[in-house]
Amino acid sequence: MNIEQEDFVVEVIYALPTQQKRIQIKVTPGTSCIEAVELSGMQTYFPEIDLEAVKLGIFSRAVKHDEVLVPGQRVEIYRPLIADPKDVRRRRAEKAKDEGRINKITGGKI
Repeated sequence: MNIEQEDFVVEVIYALPTQQKRIQIKVTPGTSCIEAVELSGMQTYFPEIDLEAVKLGIFSRAVKHDEVLVPGQRVEIYRPLIADPKDVRRRRAEKAKDEGRINKITGGKI
């Protein structure tokens, strides 16, 4: 007895600081995250998305391009970071030290 799995709906989302786009698509079982992004046509709205290098996630969990989707998932397309978070924290701690505000919260070393 051969049981066919049915197509299912997933959502692909991309957000900028001023706008976001959510596209629902129907995919077949075995569809990968990157295939869903390609099928969504998100690049027509945001041509800056580089499918080779783009970081993807499912509900805030980073995933590989070839991870297979299951019904109800949302593929998130992440923008590249504009600043390294470690550098930002380091600069904030140095500023706190210069201003004499060193404590456990600012993270500066005495």
